[in-house]
Amino acid sequence: MALIPVTILTGFLGSGKTTLLKRILTEAHGQKIAVIENEFGEENIDNDILVSETNEQIIQMSNGCICCTIREDLRVTLQLLGAKRRKGLLDFERVVIETTGLADPGPVAQTFFMDDEIAETFLLDSILTLVDAKHAQAQLNDRQEARRQVGFADQIFISKSDLVSASELDDLQHRLKHMNPRAPQKAVHFGEVTLVEVFDLRGFNLNSKLDIDPDFLKEDEHDHHDHGHDHAHHDHAHGEACEHPSHQAQAGHHHHHDDDVKSFVFRSDKAFDPAKLEDFLGAIVNIYGPRMLRYKGVLNMKGTERKVIFQGVHQLMGSDLGPLWAEGEHKMSKMVFIGIDLPQDILLQGLDQCLV
Repeated sequence: MALIPVTILTGFLGSGKTTLLKRILTEAHGQKIAVIENEFGEENIDNDILVSETNEQIIQMSNGCICCTIREDLRVTLQLLGAKRRKGLLDFERVVIETTGLADPGPVAQTFFMDDEIAETFLLDSILTLVDAKHAQAQLNDRQEARRQVGFADQIFISKSDLVSASELDDLQHRLKHMNPRAPQKAVHFGEVTLVEVFDLRGFNLNSKLDIDPDFLKEDEHDHHDHGHDHAHHDHAHGEACEHPSHQAQAGHHHHHDDDVKSFVFRSDKAFDPAKLEDFLGAIVNIYGPRMLRYKGVLNMKGTERKVIFQGVHQLMGSDLGPLWAEGEHKMSKMVFIGIDLPQDILLQGLDQCLV
């Protein structure tokens, strides 16, 4: 039986998560979707759609969707849904999990890799983060949870962008890109996202694409052309920006945000030594795992003609052999790390030492 794709929906308060969920639960989209709600949601759906007096945990909607509140933990809820589906009591093709506005999506994502029973039934498709353009800068400044949600995202939807100026939106997108250059950003009208854009994004697939926002890489190169490094990109420029206000003024109109959630990229034309890399990444994940939100790489490894794809969430890391390097394709390793105050220099130098 094919695995059931799961989408984790996270995002700031007021960003339109509830609007999006209501649409999923009431719109005639012809898909059978189970929506799992964190019961202690600040803005619960029940008030409008569901009768809150009922003790039933799973409610069937008129459009064939199912709404389910988490009373214990996610694992138990998923097992219950899976069991009912196998017995033919429930019919659904996919699952959407809403995390509360303050939740860390990490443990939710980890559930799909740590529990064999869950992994045999469900497949994590992607983490979507909704960002409220009007209040985003303040929320990102004040709340680490908001910054973490951005770091975890496979796709970012920015709502309420019509309420801010073009330059404010640009500034926000620039800031989000530094926190997470691998998640595409899309400005959407409040909650009005087509479901096609929400599902089957395969953000967690071990696919051989590593999309990093090209502007982020361009900036990276522009920042480092004077360092003489051809492969390791150290992010000095952003850290220094605070000390050189005059330099900052010339560098463009973007405000400098020194967020604790940030990302960096490692690239090299040399092949990796598999044993050294495995040891190094194992050690890093051991020490910094809780602060590592998402990381992914498409690697050129000594001893194989195939691309090696690896990715992880917190301490959980997986790798897989991808497709063959194409005839004439430039063999290059590319990795992106997104985390909270990760020691960039240690990581970049360490990776450098794992090269053949």
